[in-house]
Amino acid sequence: MTTTPTRHVRLGAQQRLRALTSDIMELILERGLLPGDALPTEQELTAELGVGRNTLRESIKVLQALGVVEIRHGFGMFVANDNLSALADSLTFRGRMSLQHKGHEASELVEVRQALEAGLIGSAIDAATPEQLAALDAAVTEMERRAEAGENFVAADQEFHRLLFSCLENELLTNLLGVFWQVYRTIHDAVGTGAVADSDGGEDLRDTARIHRDILDAVTARDKPLASELMNRHFDGIRGRLAVFAGGA
Repeated sequence: MTTTPTRHVRLGAQQRLRALTSDIMELILERGLLPGDALPTEQELTAELGVGRNTLRESIKVLQALGVVEIRHGFGMFVANDNLSALADSLTFRGRMSLQHKGHEASELVEVRQALEAGLIGSAIDAATPEQLAALDAAVTEMERRAEAGENFVAADQEFHRLLFSCLENELLTNLLGVFWQVYRTIHDAVGTGAVADSDGGEDLRDTARIHRDILDAVTARDKPLASELMNRHFDGIRGRLAVFAGGA
């Protein structure tokens, strides 16, 4: 098959753009810039990198989309503050798109969250304080109260998972779990289970609240194997639901 010259030009431009975005990220690292720090001006960057203004602006747009750079109009370009919003948007899109063709990526996203939470729950048990256990109990109690009333308890569910791992004091982990929660909720809504935060089609509100209570009991008892097993069981339902949904899509 003969490749047209136009395609060669397009590929060359894309490669140059990727190289330039890489050069800008290297510049940020080499200068030790931190989130919130100002980048060199547009004029300084074009001179230092040896590129035109339009090419630089295209590269900056890419870095904005990646969450590396932010532009404050009237002030200049800055290293973006720590956030994973770009990752969340990308993973959410990929998960939803995959539901239209067998759902493999959506299932993989759920599997990653499952691996994180089931794998780290032992460390969370070691670090949990009485105050954090009390806060977890309050979250589960709220879930149980709402379940009895037939009410949605998405906020309490999310708070339970946030509190469970907050004792590890790992900001990146907290942000990453937040990303997976956002992606996970979007996938749930897409398969028609948005009324219950972490349940599958065979569970009801009481069942979902009950498994959270069981997880908390295992955490309180410092039973790491049981806590991990329960957390894995907690995610098995939605993975089965995804498989059924994708099979009928």
